[in-house]
Amino acid sequence: MTAQDSAIRPSTIAVGGTALSALAVLSFSFSFPATVWALDGFGPWTATGLRGVLAAAVAAVCLTARRVPVPARRHWPGLLAVAGGCVVGFPLLTTLALRTSSTAHSAVVIGILPLATAVFSAVRSGARPSRTFWCAALVGAVAVLGFTVQQSHGGPSLADLYLFGALLVCAAGYAEGGRLARELPGWQVIAWGVLAALPVTVLTTLLALPAEPVHLTAQALSGLAYLAVVSQFGGFVLWYRGMAVIGVPKASQLQLAQPLLTLVWAALVLGEQPSTAAPVTALAVLGCIAVTQRTRG
Repeated sequence: MTAQDSAIRPSTIAVGGTALSALAVLSFSFSFPATVWALDGFGPWTATGLRGVLAAAVAAVCLTARRVPVPARRHWPGLLAVAGGCVVGFPLLTTLALRTSSTAHSAVVIGILPLATAVFSAVRSGARPSRTFWCAALVGAVAVLGFTVQQSHGGPSLADLYLFGALLVCAAGYAEGGRLARELPGWQVIAWGVLAALPVTVLTTLLALPAEPVHLTAQALSGLAYLAVVSQFGGFVLWYRGMAVIGVPKASQLQLAQPLLTLVWAALVLGEQPSTAAPVTALAVLGCIAVTQRTRG
């Protein structure tokens, strides 16, 4: 290998990692529109259960094909946190919210997720972020809270409460997943997470199917398939791989675009007309997240 090849190779690898991370963010940004599609034919509990069951089937095939051993006992508390937050809690609560909340509104509220994850990660690791970090996190939280109050004409709606709950459980799951990814390959973290949640998702599906109406439309099936294969599993595989290559701080910068991308899908795919406050708040949160990422770095 020549000196020129040695100089080019790290740069090429970094570009590949950036592309993987960007593709993951792009795939996650379509999760809310896909949820709206799924709700066209499935109830919220049925959609959540089936999403988890199908993702677990895909994960089981991947783990079996790679002959991956069962994680050590010390890893399972974190995997259960991933299962509870990212596989059960977040999908269920956001699906319940999207029955009455617009995709654009939900995207802005959930846009504060990186801030919540950073806070959980700091608390979990015992780190002591700077005062600037905490000020930026607080400003971002206030911006989102003000947006929800303004949009709901005086107070958060039930959908907003679902979304805030989703934020908390998913942030905890993300923080634990990030911690586990230092010891296990990232794709295995989400794979074992969806398998750990399988008893809950199977039971949810069995109880919800007789209780909620099902209409097998092409749109509903497409949305459910996307949620299971991409949002619940494939997107995480790309995301964790990208972070492993370029590092968490750089990958997190790319995630700043996710709420704005979801606003675009809401307008183009669902025909929603976001209020003026939606992109303004999303940009304000984006700025706050950028500050927290820099201060963490």
